Amino acid sequence: QVHLVESGGGLVQPGGSLRLSCAASGFIMDLYAMGWFRQAPGKEREEVSCINTDAIAITSDAVKGRFTIWRDNAESAVYLEMNNLKPEDTAVYYCATFMSSDCTSANDYWGQGTQVTVSS
Repeated sequence: QVHLVESGGGLVQPGGSLRLSCAASGFIMDLYAMGWFRQAPGKEREEVSCINTDAIAITSDAVKGRFTIWRDNAESAVYLEMNNLKPEDTAVYYCATFMSSDCTSANDYWGQGTQVTVSS
């Protein structure tokens, strides 16, 4: 059974940093692209960043240069380093699997989400 468990969210001041972690189990993570998504109140869920099995990342324009995704297949984990956080980054952040090795495929499994709040 596939499980994705996010951690690392919290309250941070503008300009601060957080590192999100996603612990994956129940499947061979090496074979699949993995991604981070977010959903702010009243808004649709949006893709933040995806990393394929070749460790090539795609990052949204909204966070490019501030957020970095990486994966550790040995630990079966995916991370999102978030720097220079802005109030508009406030959202629930979700980890998700893709259905193949690349980031163009559909999403398959989702974690429960972790809240990130950027506020002074």
